[in-house]
Amino acid sequence: MATEAYCVKCREKREMNDEEEVTMKNGRPAIQGICPVCGTKLFRIKSTKKAD
Repeated sequence: MATEAYCVKCREKREMNDEEEVTMKNGRPAIQGICPVCGTKLFRIKSTKKAD
């Protein structure tokens, strides 16, 4: 998949390792992964609109 997310620790956009699709408490879809450089959790909220 190679989803990018902002790493707060590195202060840069990084490609996620070990990506996992999750659903937040409010029902919105998101992707959770790990920064390949520092090992911090990365989180990216996905769009609720369906792609055509």
